[in-house]
Amino acid sequence: MRPEPRGSVTQTVSEKLNIYLSTPPPHPLDQLSLDEINKTRDVILRAHSSSSIVFRTITLEEPAKVLLLPFLQAEHRGEVTNRTRRPPRLARVLFDAIEEDRSLELCDSVVDVRLGEEVSFDLIEKKYHSPLNADEIAIFPEVAMASPLFQEALAELNLPTNVVIVIDPWMYGGWDKPKETSPRYMQGLVYARDPKTNNPDSNHYAFPIPLIPVMDIYKREIVRVDKLATGGRNDGLKYGTGPKNALDHCRAVEYIPELVEGGLRQDVKPLNVIQPYGPSFTTTGSLVEWQKWRFRIGFNPREGATIHDVWYDNRSVFYRMSFSEMSVPYGDPRAPFHRKQAFDFGDGGAGRAANNLELGCDCLGLIKYFDGIMNDTSGKGIVSKNVVCMHEIDDGILWKHTNYRTNRAVVTRNRKLIVQFIITLANYEYIFAYHFDQAGGITIETRATGVVSTVPIDPGTTSPWGNVVSPGALAQNHQHIFCVRIDPAIEGSKNTVIQEESHPVPFTPELNPWGNAYEVRQTMFKKTCWADAAPHNARLFKIVNQNVRNPISGKPVGYKLVPSPSQLTLAHPDSIMAKRMAYASHHLWVTRYHDGEFWAAGRFTNQSSVESGGVKDMTERNENIENEDLVIWHSFGLTHNPRVEDFPVMPIETHQIHLKPADFFTKNPAIDVPSTKNQTSILYKVGGLVSGFVAEVPQNNKESERTRQAKIVTVEDNSTEQLAQGIKSCCM
Repeated sequence: MRPEPRGSVTQTVSEKLNIYLSTPPPHPLDQLSLDEINKTRDVILRAHSSSSIVFRTITLEEPAKVLLLPFLQAEHRGEVTNRTRRPPRLARVLFDAIEEDRSLELCDSVVDVRLGEEVSFDLIEKKYHSPLNADEIAIFPEVAMASPLFQEALAELNLPTNVVIVIDPWMYGGWDKPKETSPRYMQGLVYARDPKTNNPDSNHYAFPIPLIPVMDIYKREIVRVDKLATGGRNDGLKYGTGPKNALDHCRAVEYIPELVEGGLRQDVKPLNVIQPYGPSFTTTGSLVEWQKWRFRIGFNPREGATIHDVWYDNRSVFYRMSFSEMSVPYGDPRAPFHRKQAFDFGDGGAGRAANNLELGCDCLGLIKYFDGIMNDTSGKGIVSKNVVCMHEIDDGILWKHTNYRTNRAVVTRNRKLIVQFIITLANYEYIFAYHFDQAGGITIETRATGVVSTVPIDPGTTSPWGNVVSPGALAQNHQHIFCVRIDPAIEGSKNTVIQEESHPVPFTPELNPWGNAYEVRQTMFKKTCWADAAPHNARLFKIVNQNVRNPISGKPVGYKLVPSPSQLTLAHPDSIMAKRMAYASHHLWVTRYHDGEFWAAGRFTNQSSVESGGVKDMTERNENIENEDLVIWHSFGLTHNPRVEDFPVMPIETHQIHLKPADFFTKNPAIDVPSTKNQTSILYKVGGLVSGFVAEVPQNNKESERTRQAKIVTVEDNSTEQLAQGIKSCCM
């Protein structure tokens, strides 16, 4: 039965209006507050009082664009007050409804938060599974260790008597064949602590165990234990080759400071980021203003940090930007590794996995933090502190020119504003960032670090499916394939995508008599489609507004996307892995905008057998995208064939994509960035002396006359404390 949407109290129109006007309203793009989440929870519990409810997610249902745009336009005109009409404040709720007979339905509701009413309700098809939640992940090791089936399998491995088992819960992956209904499973990769120390922070990935228990989540029961092939290159897909004592050939490789072999380096001196007069940005709630940029920061359990309503110098640029999905398929053909594939946004949620960032560690300098507001399985609102950090960095030179005739140089530094969040997914960490620069450009960046996922390998062998990074530990070959969603608004929502390439002109007397000419070829995308990077042709994609022309060039104003020409999925198109991540088969997808379409691989990825509702399905609608409201999806990633140097923790691997103005401005928009000499820089001199100048303090800063006078600081090179004091006195 599908219950009718309903609220808790019958209210008159005037009563509803009074509710809307009685309290200062949040911005339509603000996260739901704790009170709003708790109120939404109460509405669902009352509306479905005959069922036991387990809440998955309670998150802001972003307003329909047709309703939000008029409000945003009024806001930019300075016309918004508390009484300004706003889009409805809606919450989308995904929850399990458990009936008296223990049957379970996955339900999807929308609640009008201010009115306290459930305004829509749907039952999700049985073939779909909701993302994993924290309770399910937490219960897995307990269920496994209590399982006689798992204990019997462990006993066969002759492990040390003092061994402590550590389990990384993993999503189950896709089914071999699509199913209309399927049990809700989870699998676990099994490791041991270093038996010599049993330190809870020791690197257990150096001690992999050749078992994968599989749990039926609803029954809370281990239904089977998969035994792993551990052979080397000459063993092929053979099983049962492992040593009798499974851990005897493994050894510790540690990363926590107190256990690092040989200790830590002692020659690293402090490097401080100091902004004595504060940052150049301002924030008001979710609103950020910096160096002609104006945008809002959102946050949700699935995407993490999102960027909204992006303007530069009072001109619209982008409506919304986000990291939409990431799949990590492993390339080991030995079962059950054909199911070792994570969708870290759809299967669990990047926001759920976001780190609570720490001052002086994850971000340096003067930091602004933003909290995330989510829910637990009871539906109560919870605050996750400091999940997004924002700060400025110096990124080298922005622009420079020297007039060689007069020897006068003008140079400006490249200041950037970074919006960043970091997630931990068992073994891996990912750092996601948006970089805003002073020349109107945006860089979207991913960085991968953490510990490579290991499985056992027999002593003295190597494998074609990975690299031995420590005795007994094989780091399997795998890929990390991301997808970024870009909703452009180049001087408005009616945009067009043009593919641009550079090609040599035929070497003929009529066209190219000297052979030096090349031409720029442009192809306008008219219908929803995909495209791939082609660096040999300098292929890029321009997002333009054909209705607005640049007065200098006469061309439509726009931004260009320089794609990352990275390798895409290596899984066979007919494989389970490839079918689940069709988005990873092409670098670029261009689709027509539809409200609520945020997910590159579809809304439900957990235990999927095929991508459903993702970008492939969107493009197959064959909709018009010329001079329309469109969305660009860029897939890119890292093919990771591990090195020994990636263990015990992998150094950062960085990928960037760039959005740059293309005939959007009438000149370099950063030409007005001050060319100011930073006089706190210090000269290192051979012979042990350093010297430098402190910059003059501007007259409008209320500082003493003494601090306005330039000073020379000279200290001995080997006196770290004296140097630090000298720098401090310069920067005050």
